[in-house]
Amino acid sequence: MTSKELMLSTLEFRNTDGRAPRQLWHLPWAQMYEKEGFDKICRDFHWDMQGVETVYKQEPVLQKGDPYKPGDSYDAWGCHFTNIHPGVHGEVKHPLVTDDDWDDISRVHIPEEWLSFDVEQVNAACAGSTDFIVGGCCPRPFEQLQFIRGSENLYMDLIEQPKGFLEFVEKMHDFYCRLMKKWAQTDVDALNFMDDWGAQRSLLISPKLWREFFKPMYRDYIDIAHAAGKKIGMHSDGYTLDIIPDLIDMGLDYFNTQIFCIGIDKLAQFKGKITFHGEICRQNLLPNGSVQDIRNAVKEVYDTLWDNGGCIAQCEFGPGSRPENVYAVFQTWDELTGGR
Repeated sequence: MTSKELMLSTLEFRNTDGRAPRQLWHLPWAQMYEKEGFDKICRDFHWDMQGVETVYKQEPVLQKGDPYKPGDSYDAWGCHFTNIHPGVHGEVKHPLVTDDDWDDISRVHIPEEWLSFDVEQVNAACAGSTDFIVGGCCPRPFEQLQFIRGSENLYMDLIEQPKGFLEFVEKMHDFYCRLMKKWAQTDVDALNFMDDWGAQRSLLISPKLWREFFKPMYRDYIDIAHAAGKKIGMHSDGYTLDIIPDLIDMGLDYFNTQIFCIGIDKLAQFKGKITFHGEICRQNLLPNGSVQDIRNAVKEVYDTLWDNGGCIAQCEFGPGSRPENVYAVFQTWDELTGGR
């Protein structure tokens, strides 16, 4: 099977004779500090999920700097990031919106330039590949609002919901929907969105508020993808158990979340209902475990969640991760699913 066929059969729970599809996520840290091990992993394994180069006819006017290098950088919305650690992403220390009524919202730039991406270039890239191609946009309303407002202030806004805040959220969501619709008309195989929702043991806000405020936005993204015949995935770090039934109800195809933070046993109830896009524990196992620990962890995921699909062999190679452990993740998945 081609990578595209492998992915589709896995997402649709009909992968009876193929290996688990693979994808490695990595921060620049891995290439900076573990280059030899990183290069070996990339030589020995093919990544079935790929992004696509995005060429803009109008470059984002405010985006500048490298958020993975020490110093300052700015995203396309105008948010200011500061970084002190090479190879990882900086943080926002000075939010753009400081007024509790959001009267200073003019400081925020909605990056309409993203809508100018070259569709013909994207389609040409898709035509030349047998990999499973994921579109080059990633709505992240909760996180972007934190960058704009600051986390603590945003939590208050979600409770008090001042008029200016609600008006901006409506504009942001409209922009994200327009962007998703344009990407949905390209030849990519899937769209995706993200928001890090989990702390170590719970959501960052109540599930009730999440369902009232954010679930309708996510439903729109999923519906846009499916209406165009695309698959769609989501990423969210932390403990996200409370919202997985909602994501299944909305028809999400695959979910990248920290399954070891949640507990593999708690996810057994979702076997055959959604595909888990990795992970293997990057808090403890990848930096501190032995190769045998990694093999045992992958076997636990396979035994609990694999159902003629339903799992993508994925992990993140980030700070502290041992290259031999990352290698063992993909090697073990190949052994368990035939290495075909």
